[in-house]
Amino acid sequence: MEEFDSDRPPPATARALSRAVRGGWAGRRGAAPWGPGRRAVLRAVGGGALAAGGLAGLSACGIPAAAKTGDDTVTSEDHSKQEKSVNFSNWTEYIDVSDDNRHRPSLDAFAKRTGIKVKYTEDINDNVEFFGKIKPQLAAGQDTGRDLICVTDWLAARLIRFGWVQKLDPAHLPHAYANLAPQFRSPDWDPGRSYSYPWAGISTFIAYNIKATGGREITSVSQLLDDPELKGKVGLLSEMRDTVGMVLLDMGTDPGRVTADQYDAAIARIQKAVDRKQVRRFTGNDYIADLSKGDLAACLAWAGDVVQLQADNPDVRYVIPDSGYMTSTDNLMVPNKARHKANAEKLIDYYYEPPVAAELAAWINYVCPVDGVKPELAKIDKDAADNPLIVPDRAMAAKSHAFRSLATKEETAYEKKFASLTDG
Repeated sequence: MEEFDSDRPPPATARALSRAVRGGWAGRRGAAPWGPGRRAVLRAVGGGALAAGGLAGLSACGIPAAAKTGDDTVTSEDHSKQEKSVNFSNWTEYIDVSDDNRHRPSLDAFAKRTGIKVKYTEDINDNVEFFGKIKPQLAAGQDTGRDLICVTDWLAARLIRFGWVQKLDPAHLPHAYANLAPQFRSPDWDPGRSYSYPWAGISTFIAYNIKATGGREITSVSQLLDDPELKGKVGLLSEMRDTVGMVLLDMGTDPGRVTADQYDAAIARIQKAVDRKQVRRFTGNDYIADLSKGDLAACLAWAGDVVQLQADNPDVRYVIPDSGYMTSTDNLMVPNKARHKANAEKLIDYYYEPPVAAELAAWINYVCPVDGVKPELAKIDKDAADNPLIVPDRAMAAKSHAFRSLATKEETAYEKKFASLTDG
């Protein structure tokens, strides 16, 4: 593997910041000396940016409002046997890195074992921006120059709907098929995982600073929205599916089956809290600093961030509400016309071998989608292996919920209503 240089923060700090990008900043969630975190970018870009015109602009850009299904994907000759390479596009700081920041050990090991060289590019800063990069080639039936991409579930669903990603060959994915955790096996946008496999899971729940709450535990979304003791010290996420999903669960509604009326009721409930100044602000993972300092007493948060925060601040706590919590995924997919599909599938399968999955999970601290990873992870980091935010136990997994897939018009309408809250 080629060495790489980059102006990165220390690994531990980088891991914490990287989680930020998934949700709500201009990119994932927040601002930091090294730019927006991963989670902020992942999520906010899936939300407000689309409401502001991303979805509406699809048809204007020549993209059909409703596309063909994956059965009509455009395939091409696979050059995997002749060309021992695979081009992999991923988010920044989302893979294991050596102590000197110059190597990616798991990719090095894959290349040594298989002879397949991985060109690994950290060129995904947010979903909408990345979609804009690959859209012209995919719409024209051309090679994007990428064999493997990693995108958040709502964009993965869209790519499948448009028929722009290839169906995976189960014969090349024995470990992935056997070891995918039940929690992630059959999302409504890709039943049976025909077109995608999760790279990592993203859990959303409540985090709070016990010092800022005066020693009071926070146990429900109702407290966030209604408790006068928390007025002006509550943070909600700028990612629609996470915030509205958590409110729906608190209201006894399954986000996986939400109707328009139920969605509107959740929006109205959040609006009341906003109008009363209960909510300090909607954030990406720039909530990290505010929660740690106590400027936010309680907020909705992402698991990967909380793992890192707790390592530095014992006052930061989290709770999985009795009503449940929201889960989403970042997903590996093979675009149409990829030159090295079989090689890409081998790489996907490689990361579903428990020892390899453990190495990745120990570094990124997101939810590991690989069943049976815990014993291997314990060899590397026992605390991580025992942390349900990284390896959910059965009880926690049973409380997870995913927001249902939305049709294009539905998504536009839902995001517009949510944007009226966050822009106000």
